[in-house]
Amino acid sequence: MSGTAADLSTQQPAGRRVLAFVAAYALLFVVAGFFFDSPARIAQGLVEIVRSRDTLVTDYMGVGGVGAALVNAGLLTLLACVVYWRAGATMSGGAVAALFLVLGFALFGKNLLNIWFIVLGVWLYARFKGERFATHINTAFFGAALAPIFSEIAFSSYLTWPVSLPLAVGTCVLIGFILAPVAARLFKAHEGCSLYNMGFTAGIVGTLVVAIYRSYGFVPDPVFIWTTGHNASLASLLFGSFAALAAAAFVLDRTALAGVWRIMRQTGQAPADFIGSEGLAPALLNMALVGAIGTAYVLLVGGDLNGPTLGAILSVAGFGAAGKHPRNILPVMVGVFAGSLFKPLSAEAPSMVLAALFGTTLAPIAGRFGWYWGLLAGFIHSSAAHSVGDLHGGLVLYNNGFAAGLVAAVLTPIIVAVRRQPPAAGKGG
Repeated sequence: MSGTAADLSTQQPAGRRVLAFVAAYALLFVVAGFFFDSPARIAQGLVEIVRSRDTLVTDYMGVGGVGAALVNAGLLTLLACVVYWRAGATMSGGAVAALFLVLGFALFGKNLLNIWFIVLGVWLYARFKGERFATHINTAFFGAALAPIFSEIAFSSYLTWPVSLPLAVGTCVLIGFILAPVAARLFKAHEGCSLYNMGFTAGIVGTLVVAIYRSYGFVPDPVFIWTTGHNASLASLLFGSFAALAAAAFVLDRTALAGVWRIMRQTGQAPADFIGSEGLAPALLNMALVGAIGTAYVLLVGGDLNGPTLGAILSVAGFGAAGKHPRNILPVMVGVFAGSLFKPLSAEAPSMVLAALFGTTLAPIAGRFGWYWGLLAGFIHSSAAHSVGDLHGGLVLYNNGFAAGLVAAVLTPIIVAVRRQPPAAGKGG
């Protein structure tokens, strides 16, 4: 991201319109929450969510109720929108993706308390470098992948409050401070062929942090909270919200579908910005399409719609503005599905459903090198995602992003080596 003090006026009103769409989408989740639970139950649920440990997998719908989880997601995203607005950040496809990841992961790991000290650390890094916070704001909110570290330390049963709270704050501020330079360096490892670069970065940083704490006897306890029985109501919410995005796209531009066809000719290799290249309307329509595909996949394989799977679907939708489109995500999803056929875990198992959805971070491999390589990447990812969680103790929310970064870092140079004429980045092959 780039910008000067004049950006808030030169980038707007276009930027304000993009931000307004994200805020409206987040507000929809707040409103929807009150259709599921009473205000009193939602208030109680929000307290329970803030005090939860958040280790993977902690479904906030099981912690505080469906209503509280939706309200937590919507409110946190609205607050993040305010930060983007106040910072004068450029509202690119990457910014939309970052905000949608806030919305999605606020259903199972990010809450109204635990993300802000990492954001503060990134802000301090920007001040230290003499740069505007807007330059690093996406890093700050993508970096909230490590928010469970705050909750795990702050609400630890091993430590007293006078020790645990300062330790949690200090650890997360330090993490935020180092994220930007580390992420910039690690991006080179996969050449933009994994869209969740911060997942790769957070996985490595989180593994190091957990290793240090484990060496002193602080070992995170495993958590698995996974709710079921909400498929009908949550499918209605998702399909309805994606239909609203599609309708908004056509209201803005009746030729939005033509823009989506142009998007699907792009590889999606990071840094991709479909808003910048094709405009807001085609990006919104593409987001609706990939979000609907993700939702349909969960239902078709018999999976559960809950906090984690909604979070994954919203992540797919968010990156519909910054790299993902139907043509490059489907081979990866098919590859993960094929991988599940040869494992003890079936396609509807929680880890396999999440791998199929989050594994679409490898979409640029299919977009750049061809669908068959995307299928192979998904097949490999179905194993990698199942194995790396032990390294960080479940304290990195972007577990699949970490796994996919490893897959892309190894697979991309192999593909480049065996192909005679790899296509140039930016156009599909």
